[in-house]
Parts: sequence; structure tokens; C-alpha cells
Amino acid sequence: MERRIALLRGINVGPNKRIAMPALREACAGAGFGDVRTYVQSGNVVLPSDAAPERLEREFERLISDHFGFEVDVIVRTRDQLAEVVRRNPLAELAVDPKRYQVSFLAEELEPQRVDELSALAVGGERLVALGRELYAWHPDGVARSRLWAKLAGTGLGVKATARNWNTVTTLLAIADDA
Repeated sequence: MERRIALLRGINVGPNKRIAMPALREACAGAGFGDVRTYVQSGNVVLPSDAAPERLEREFERLISDHFGFEVDVIVRTRDQLAEVVRRNPLAELAVDPKRYQVSFLAEELEPQRVDELSALAVGGERLVALGRELYAWHPDGVARSRLWAKLAGTGLGVKATARNWNTVTTLLAIADDA
């Protein structure tokens, strides 16, 4: 059975939408998912499934709503799709600090005009590269004051999305490979 990586958007970042990872694993097991692994508190789930990613997104969104009582967007990638994200790494030469290098996972590709609008927000060495349904963003000065990051992290992209730093992306791939 293939591995799937489910990325939950916006949990455990403030006082709302709190989910303990043991409770999430338990909810997943109760829904029939086996060998569920989580990574850090930001809602990263690796599990075996042959279901289409879009179907798993709907199942996870319903599971979170039913079990925890709030709505959460979920993006799912297959192990091979995540491996391709890592392989492409268009900013490898530039992005030297993996904590300041973010990948936004999108439900669908952005229009080129929207990518241009986002790229125009990059300042002070920031870079943005769109490849398919991923946006690779380098924030050499961090994300705290970045106008680009504020747009990427917000809900204004026009598509369902969630972001992870490069450390998390590569660790999730390692977990998927280890299973």
C-alpha cells in the first residue's frame, strides 16, 4: 500500500483549533486508518492508503470536523509527489537555512498572473518559485515581517493551501520512506 501525507492547515498555531497528535492518531485509527504517524504539532500525518489524495482530503476534513468540532483544510500528497517536491528544489543553491525555506502546498495551480503578484511582494533577497501545485519561498530574513509570507500564509491565495518549512518537508518524506 502506498503512503500518503496529509497536511492540516492552521492547527495548533493559536488558542483555537487545537489538536493533540495522540488524539489525532486515535481519531484516524477509529476511522479505520492503520499505522498512522504524526510529526510535530502542526498537523502532519503519514499513513498507508491507496485512496486518491482528493478523496483522502475530504475524508480527513470530515474526520476533523466530526471528531474535533471545527473545520480544517487538508492537503494530501502521495509519497511520490512529495519526493518530486524535494527532488525539484528550485532554490537549493539559495535557500541555505531550511527553517526559512517554505513550501506551500496548493489544491490547484495558481494562475500565472497571481504568481506574478505574489512575486512582486518579495523583498530583501526573498524569492518565490511556482512549480505546479507548490510554491517554494525563500525568506532569508525570516517570515515575521515578510509581506510575501503574510500573503502565502493567509487565506487570500484563492485556493486551499498550507505551508511547511523545508525541514518538515524532508522529514515527512523520510517518515514515508521508513514505513
